[in-house]
Amino acid sequence: MSESIARLALVGNPNSGKTALFNQLTGSRQKVANYTGVTVERKEGRMRGPSGREYAVLDLPGAYSLQPASLDEAITRDLCRGFYPGEAAPDALVCVVDATNLRLHLRFALEVRELGKPMIVALNMVDAARRRGIEIDVPALEKALGVPVVETIAVRRNGAKALVERIDALVPQLASLPVQAPVADEDLHAQVRDILANAVRMPARTAKIDDALDRWLLHPVFGLLTLAVVMFLIFQAVYAWATPLMDGIEAAFAWLGPVVAAALPEGPLSSLLVDGIIAGIGGVLVFLPQILILFAFILALEESGYLPRAAFLLDRMMAAAGLSGRSFIPLLSSFACAVPGIMSTRSIQDPRDRLATILVAPLMTCSARLPVYALLIGAFIPAKTVWGMFNQQGLVLFGLYLAGILSALVMSWTMKKFRRDKSEHPLMLELPSYRVPHPRDLLVGLYERAMIFLKRVGGIILALTILLWFLLSFPGAPENATMPAIDYSYAGQLGHWMAVIFAPLGFNWQICIALIPGMGAREVAVSSLATIYALSAADDDAAIQALTPVISDGWTLATGLSLMVWFIYAPMCISTLATIKRETNSWKQMAFATVYLFGAAYLAALVTYQLAVALGAG
Repeated sequence: MSESIARLALVGNPNSGKTALFNQLTGSRQKVANYTGVTVERKEGRMRGPSGREYAVLDLPGAYSLQPASLDEAITRDLCRGFYPGEAAPDALVCVVDATNLRLHLRFALEVRELGKPMIVALNMVDAARRRGIEIDVPALEKALGVPVVETIAVRRNGAKALVERIDALVPQLASLPVQAPVADEDLHAQVRDILANAVRMPARTAKIDDALDRWLLHPVFGLLTLAVVMFLIFQAVYAWATPLMDGIEAAFAWLGPVVAAALPEGPLSSLLVDGIIAGIGGVLVFLPQILILFAFILALEESGYLPRAAFLLDRMMAAAGLSGRSFIPLLSSFACAVPGIMSTRSIQDPRDRLATILVAPLMTCSARLPVYALLIGAFIPAKTVWGMFNQQGLVLFGLYLAGILSALVMSWTMKKFRRDKSEHPLMLELPSYRVPHPRDLLVGLYERAMIFLKRVGGIILALTILLWFLLSFPGAPENATMPAIDYSYAGQLGHWMAVIFAPLGFNWQICIALIPGMGAREVAVSSLATIYALSAADDDAAIQALTPVISDGWTLATGLSLMVWFIYAPMCISTLATIKRETNSWKQMAFATVYLFGAAYLAALVTYQLAVALGAG
């Protein structure tokens, strides 16, 4: 074992509370990256024991077995064995098991034990087990497993204190633990039955409150209605709760621009800072509150145990569309970002269902679209209450999200009609106990996602904004110019050329320019428009005013609606297309996704614009 910093690997089934325990052990001392050569998320943090000894703690992907049926499980197996390239072997394993579901989780603990690595079992959620009347004889369980067993409550303050103390006391001796001899797979089930009989008294397999909630939440009618209401309220909250924070951020950047402009002499540097960086970055950063509110709801639904039930509830409907209930969670993840959503399809074992999910995931309305939608809705949809209680802008946002979902179902149904394999594959998944999401875990998750968003703002969005500023600023207008200087720039010339193609959609040359850097990240389209209109403004006052009134005065309602519909379908994200190529290992599938998404975007936007003009909105 390493003499400097011991490496501990947390392993366990999904829904075991492993990540919550990791958050408690490491706090803010953690970093998120990807494993070498793959796009699976890698979390590592630092922990200090009572002795002062420091530990590196690795949160491995959740796995049901070390006989892998997915890439996540294969990575967990190889890391536990010390065979993963570029990763040092762990000095000890901490196997996290759910005390309320030992029948399932102990089988995996026995598999991990057979690796012969130094190991501790963290008996998590013991408080929930006691409330259900489950009695666990920890010394008997420890004797049966042949490894140390420590009770933990990952969601309670100091709920992992005993585990930290036990690790600190045992790590120097763990290497001397006896290696367990492998046993046949069927013997694992027999061992679990024996252990449960000798060490656990379980009055019922499921909690009464779980059964009571499931009678309603899994009901074929009331369950679907509840899910629809939950999703509807989420999008209402995205608008209602974020407005004060967005106003504050917008006011801060409106103040910052003139201050910087006044402090610098007129010239390229002042234009770059005020019209390029401040206008562009501020145009995107203002939507951070809405994105975090959406993330907060998704994290809360995941932590509560509701998401697997939603997958079960939607399985029959999704099967009719050529998907499976397992597709629900990757597609829901795509509401945050299509890239991790596509990556999470590795949990779908059937290759046919996995490919269908990958191809329709870009139709889910990711958080990068939210700034675009918020800009257009704010410009063209009045902020008023309808039916006495609903925010009209929130209703439109819900409609855009719903349009993406329905389009995904139609697309997957179409693919189902043309595929050769017509067989159906039943859904099998674990329904975890309901639990109240812990504020710490929600805050950690929101912090991680805020940092990812801010890094995008500080990285790719900043770089693309500066590049766009350059293309919009150079070359300058000739001496005998009759048009604004921006029309003579590289970007202006390209925009006017593209406008011929997009004129039937109602897009002007400014929109066409914004679509190009928007391929790097969808939200860049907003910062690009802010930069374009700042540079093309007739005076300084117009250059620093908010973008929303500029486009509401300069565009027609038909153009605004057309652009909204364009962003429902268009694959305006190179990262998403690259992930499709990487996950399918096929240029053909990536090309198919690109062509059908752009084709659907052009056709839908064309119909929307022409219909809106015919109805008098042009």
